[in-house]
Amino acid sequence: MDGNGDMMHDISTDGAPSIRTILQYARGASWRLELLHARDHDLLLWITRGQGRVIIEGNRRGLGAHNALFLPAGTLHAIELGPQSFGLALSIPDGASLGFGRVPRHLRIRDQQAQTDLTMLLEAMQRETARNAPLMSQAMAAYGRLAAVWLHRQTTEPDTDAATHRAAQRLVAAYCDLLVRQHHLGPSMADLADALDVTPTHLSRSCKQTCGLTAAEMQSQVTLHAARELIEQTEAPLSRIADHLGFGSAAYFSRFVTQHTGHSPSALRRASQNIAKS
Repeated sequence: MDGNGDMMHDISTDGAPSIRTILQYARGASWRLELLHARDHDLLLWITRGQGRVIIEGNRRGLGAHNALFLPAGTLHAIELGPQSFGLALSIPDGASLGFGRVPRHLRIRDQQAQTDLTMLLEAMQRETARNAPLMSQAMAAYGRLAAVWLHRQTTEPDTDAATHRAAQRLVAAYCDLLVRQHHLGPSMADLADALDVTPTHLSRSCKQTCGLTAAEMQSQVTLHAARELIEQTEAPLSRIADHLGFGSAAYFSRFVTQHTGHSPSALRRASQNIAKS
């Protein structure tokens, strides 16, 4: 889904949902959430404290307590949370089979009973994981189906944001889909704009309008996220990663990573390995 092919799998699981805090889900590194990226699994996030911002398919919105996000696999997104924020992340390898559907959702839950229902359900999943009892996978799948029912119960009202989807938002959503599918090929901005039948200037203006980032900045974030995941979570040679992500040379890849992080790819890998050993 995210263009990383067989070089890396985001989660290792037997197909059952898994529950973690958002901090655990990000493995302690905020860039894993804050850079635009897509995942190979469905994700349900439940924010219980704090504030932040989210970009979903190029549409930026504010986040607050008792906000739920459902992000199907392949959805381009970025999440920025404040330092006091807390929430839970439910990773769902095959959400469609559990009834989650394929539509991204951002829900602001105001009904206290609905807030309590989801919190209790996710906490029950945490307890099930901690017990590691026989038939845990089956239990987690059953809880997952209940979470899907909860989600659909909150979306029986029309989505007014979707109903008023403007032309710029439709264009940027199409651009997000294109980035997810083609970013690892290293396309130029002119190529991407041409595929959408618009000029690069118009595309960039639309991106800036809907999510506060230019088209080039969005592309750079997607590429950087994929690069850092492969640098820090695999042992693949850096030259192979550069080639996999469409860079013309390993030197150009190194300059790109250094420019955006302040560290060379090899330094990022060493730092990640040192953290893993500590």
